[in-house]
Amino acid sequence: MKRDRIAVDFLGMHLNTPVTGASGTFGFGSEYEDFLDMEDVGAVISKGITPLPRPGNPGVRIAETPSGMLNCIGLENPGVDVFKECILPQAKKMPTKFIVNISAGSVEEYGELAGELEVDGVDALEVNISCPNVKEGGIVFGTDPKAAAAVTKSVREHTKKPVIVKLSPNVTDITVMARAVEAAGADAVSLINTLTGMAVDIDSRRPLLGNSTGGLSGPAVKPIALRMVWQTAKAVHIPVLGLGGIATWQDAIEFMLVGAGAVSVGACNFVNPRTVSEIAAGMQAWCEREGVTRISEIVGTLKA
Repeated sequence: MKRDRIAVDFLGMHLNTPVTGASGTFGFGSEYEDFLDMEDVGAVISKGITPLPRPGNPGVRIAETPSGMLNCIGLENPGVDVFKECILPQAKKMPTKFIVNISAGSVEEYGELAGELEVDGVDALEVNISCPNVKEGGIVFGTDPKAAAAVTKSVREHTKKPVIVKLSPNVTDITVMARAVEAAGADAVSLINTLTGMAVDIDSRRPLLGNSTGGLSGPAVKPIALRMVWQTAKAVHIPVLGLGGIATWQDAIEFMLVGAGAVSVGACNFVNPRTVSEIAAGMQAWCEREGVTRISEIVGTLKA
């Protein structure tokens, strides 16, 4: 497939396409090699890595919803040591960039984890701040601008790699959070993470998910994600990675028009594991029809 018009530079990284595989939906990349051409993937964003192994949440973890899904996986992962020893060597062989999503329980742990990943094969870090702050009694970093800034600063001090902070939509004003992490040293922001939701089993009269609540993703969240990316892109001076309900190449174009320099595909990978390739092909064809030489030319050009 031709990609001459859709290659982008994002945070100094040359991406074959602006379409990345979102954390938590694309595994570590190798899981998709049998389904698509990995050169169509601008970057693989790994599932969340934590300092120590995590078994994840018990009970039902995924529930289908109209035009979307709920999940409460609970950051199941092998921990950073196993990741570096067993997974990263394979990831380095892929013909695409590899961004590691990180989560931790305290400001200090975020910084230490970033330092652990200051290794070859990791092209950038995506910092998931939608996690309980263990030391502060359950506060979520992603809803407190001071806490989000502290995490960002700690990560920035422990790595020379590009730092992308993933923002939670479960806030009153997304631009407050974006400005806070920008001021603390973030090189880019990615948004949106999932919206908090729940499902109910009326037979048992209990929550369907084992964790009671979960993160809503899929096409149902796209209008909210699009609005938040638009607001954020106007509020900060750093690049934006847009995600939330992207299922088609038209969706991806919309996100770039409102200000995203690149996009991520999440829940739709479960429906169609070739989604990333199909979106990239659609974007290339659109550029050819529209006479767009470089897809980056359209970023933030929405006429509003």
